[in-house]
Amino acid sequence: MLQKIYDWVDERLDITPIWRDIADHEVPEHVNPAHHFSAFVYCFGGLTFFITVIQILSGMFLTMYYVPDIINAWESVYYLQNEVAFGVIVRGLHHWGASLVIVMMFLHTLRVFFQGAYKKPRELNWVVGVLIFFVMMGLGFTGYLLPWDMKALFATKVGLEIAVTVPIVGDLAKTFLAGGEIIGAQTLARFFAIHVFFLPAALLGLMAAHFIMIRKQGISGPL
Repeated sequence: MLQKIYDWVDERLDITPIWRDIADHEVPEHVNPAHHFSAFVYCFGGLTFFITVIQILSGMFLTMYYVPDIINAWESVYYLQNEVAFGVIVRGLHHWGASLVIVMMFLHTLRVFFQGAYKKPRELNWVVGVLIFFVMMGLGFTGYLLPWDMKALFATKVGLEIAVTVPIVGDLAKTFLAGGEIIGAQTLARFFAIHVFFLPAALLGLMAAHFIMIRKQGISGPL
């Protein structure tokens, strides 16, 4: 049955060459952990992507129950964690994954830097990778406020005060993020929109560019 569906789609979209290109793509020997122990450092990028996928899937589940307003935000998180089946597991995955993805991305960035993989012809991919790093940090910052508890509130206050110190655009950035002079309903709504719509859209676009350039330029050479 599945083969018939595949054949029907393939006849109209010719998807077989795409799958064949992926399946037949050779991986350089120096990134195979079975041959070289140092090849494990090449796994950081793949692990970052794997955790990112978990973050996206768990985040989609969380938005099914989360209510982004100051009256119901905390209660919706409490309900999700204590009443919804497996809700505590999914929220735990998303919570700890937010920290783990930053760690793995940092290790991946260190690997690229120390191996000189940012040099010609991969300069643009390095820039895209740094932008992905900033987007990830933005996702972590905007997501921290969403539970709407005291820890999140004070952490966001500190973050906004840090934003003010940025030359020229500091005050504008704080006003834009906070939506006013205080952290309130407008702040929560903006953080939710940025966390769920704007930053994920930027992340997917940057990741697509990152993978296309990796495929075009190939994996960097050994140490």
